[in-house]
Amino acid sequence: MTTPSGIFTSSIGRKLLMALTGLFLCSFLVVHLVGNFLLLKSDGGTAFNQYSEFMSTNIVIRTIEIGLFAGLFLHSIIGTRLWLSNRKVRPKAYTVSGAAETSTFASRITFVTGSIVFIFLVVHLRTFFVPTRWGLTTVSMYDLAHEAFSRPLYSGFYLLAFVLLAYHLRHGFQSSFQTFGIRGKKYERLIEWGGFVFWFLIPIGFAIIPLYIYFGSF
Repeated sequence: MTTPSGIFTSSIGRKLLMALTGLFLCSFLVVHLVGNFLLLKSDGGTAFNQYSEFMSTNIVIRTIEIGLFAGLFLHSIIGTRLWLSNRKVRPKAYTVSGAAETSTFASRITFVTGSIVFIFLVVHLRTFFVPTRWGLTTVSMYDLAHEAFSRPLYSGFYLLAFVLLAYHLRHGFQSSFQTFGIRGKKYERLIEWGGFVFWFLIPIGFAIIPLYIYFGSF
């Protein structure tokens, strides 16, 4: 059994934290996507700006936001530590069996996809969160989004980030349930469908928004 201190020091404990924080971040994706779809509403940004105002002033949401940043930080740090640990043993493992025989492509590039998505999040927060929360701009969130997604470089990076996030989630979602010991034929189909929603449908949903705004700006 993993003790409280072992959660941070043992391999099993770190994997449990990776799974928990990963699923928590997945829940944020759903909420964020639902809110972002308001950008597609033809009301001049009224609904999206109201949503943004609520998210930035509601005390419950602000509290959850702190947990979200903490979860992202933990997920990134623990993921890096696990990757470094795996790198130490991987050369020996591969002398017995090839990489393609022991893991999927999505699992082998998890650290790379996660790292690039993390860089994207820093850029994304700098574009939207920092200026609006710290009073560095008087432009509405709706106008900021349209200005950002009207730029091909930003929209291209945004789309690339969600392609890589899809690969990251394809491995991570099912791996989380395996870490919890929830596997077998009884849950296999349900987990596969849940994974499909997160690694395919949700990234597609996010991708629609910059494409709609970018091509609609011409």
